[in-house]
Amino acid sequence: MNKEETLLQKRLVELSRIAYTRGIVTFSDFLNLNELNILHTTPKNMFLSKHETYGGYDLSERQMVAFLPDALYYDYQYPIQMIEISPVNRKFSEELTHRDYLGAVMNLGIERCKLGDIIIDEGKALLFAKEELADYIIENLTRIRHTTVQAHAVSEFDVTYEPRYEEVKGTVASIRLDTVLSLAYPLSRSKLTAYIEGGRVFVNGKLITSNGYRLKEGDMISVRKMGRISYTGILSETKKGRYMVMIRKYI
Repeated sequence: MNKEETLLQKRLVELSRIAYTRGIVTFSDFLNLNELNILHTTPKNMFLSKHETYGGYDLSERQMVAFLPDALYYDYQYPIQMIEISPVNRKFSEELTHRDYLGAVMNLGIERCKLGDIIIDEGKALLFAKEELADYIIENLTRIRHTTVQAHAVSEFDVTYEPRYEEVKGTVASIRLDTVLSLAYPLSRSKLTAYIEGGRVFVNGKLITSNGYRLKEGDMISVRKMGRISYTGILSETKKGRYMVMIRKYI
């Protein structure tokens, strides 16, 4: 691990210690895929308390860690606030992208680790942010590019929300990571190998660098800067011993 990764691991271990010694729930900032992998690969005996992760909905990519004391005697909630951002006048608004929304919020002086996922749907966005910053964002986020926007807190959200996706079917010789990825991304085998071995592919939040990693039904695969897919499972087997499988490619 590099210096930043080592510091993050120490911070997580410290949050675990505080939860254990003080008997309270402690929370991290939002962690990206690399940081979640550090959490998942840290030896369990380094943590004095158990932990859970959550990012505001079940399929969230960026997530907080909650460290839980052994004798948890109270209910707790993650300090996450959902904020809906929408154009004041939809008719004259631009088609804003994920990068546009993220850039505008970070231009308010907010660090990326304080922000979770951003879901864009039907001309508006839903931002997951640390609760302590919600009012500041709502009051100060008034413009994105040339579009005047408004923001307000959202109290309820369907935690089972699933981003839009397209179903892709195809045959593979085996249920390996590289062969399933080739269905979603029509790239050469050498490029897919480079992505996997280069540390750009995560399965259920854990870094996987082996092409031959065998997938299980329901596995969520994230490829940095390319998107996410979900491996649905085997549909049938061909006479030649190949497998017809289906994946969900999130749009």
